[in-house]
Amino acid sequence: MLKARTSLLSRVLARSYATAASPHALVFLEHRQGELDSASLSALTAASQLGGQVTGLVVGSPEEVPSVVEKAKRLNGLNTLLHSASPQYSTFSAKSILPRVAAKLDVPAVSDITSLEHDAASGSTTFTLRASSSIPIKFFTVRSTAFAAAGAEDAAESEIKALDPVEVSDAPSEHLSTSLTKSDRPDLGVATRVVSGGRALKNAETFQSTLYPLADALGAAVGASRAAVDAGYADNSLQVGQTGKVVAPELYMALGISGAIQHLAGMKDSKLIVAVNKDPDAPIFQVADVGLVADLFEVVPEMVEKLKQ
Repeated sequence: MLKARTSLLSRVLARSYATAASPHALVFLEHRQGELDSASLSALTAASQLGGQVTGLVVGSPEEVPSVVEKAKRLNGLNTLLHSASPQYSTFSAKSILPRVAAKLDVPAVSDITSLEHDAASGSTTFTLRASSSIPIKFFTVRSTAFAAAGAEDAAESEIKALDPVEVSDAPSEHLSTSLTKSDRPDLGVATRVVSGGRALKNAETFQSTLYPLADALGAAVGASRAAVDAGYADNSLQVGQTGKVVAPELYMALGISGAIQHLAGMKDSKLIVAVNKDPDAPIFQVADVGLVADLFEVVPEMVEKLKQ
């Protein structure tokens, strides 16, 4: 009797259960001037964490796509690479395209996720919320600072497939030109050090004369709060926050920034946050690792002089 029960238990323990297959991910690979966007490389890392096949998609003008494909085909985690070229594909932004495609398919889109995992038992995908397994296609963008950028070290070449472009004869819009802010400083989105200024900088001239020498001494990128951008102190490409760029450098210096919630959302994951503000009750001090209640116009020049020594 005991032997029979043991045999039955063994069969129960050995029984296998069907589980949902890992999802197939399609990653829209953005690029600019022949270089892959770092945020797209982070999205590729996120997609690889799902455990299934990963396909990349590169679209753009006929002049740009070939060189981008050459750089993308050996990216870690990429199994297949699709590409298509057309003059009508000259300007594309994932954050503007994906919600529109999701709406066409009548499925939700989730933006700016910070973690992701696949539940093999239920077939659902977890971000900070759970996307039901009843949703056949899931659209999401990732917070680039939450995922490491995919590299190309020792990666096998992915399968490459060309797609015929879809030509639209009556396109409602036309790309005329692209205007980019050029700077010798590191790119704000990927810089390891960032010096940001707020409304306390008074005007554009003071913003530049105060922050730029410190940024140059540190080899840092320059950022700005939304208030500073709205006031015309800095270009909107330098805005850090929920409605600007999300950064997570090794060092983030907040000078004259009060610490509004939308700004904190864009820099709170920085490794070391240094804040200088005359207001001891400024919210920025709640997230700062190092805080100094002082006049930034006295502190910053002193820091620059010491860094030059």
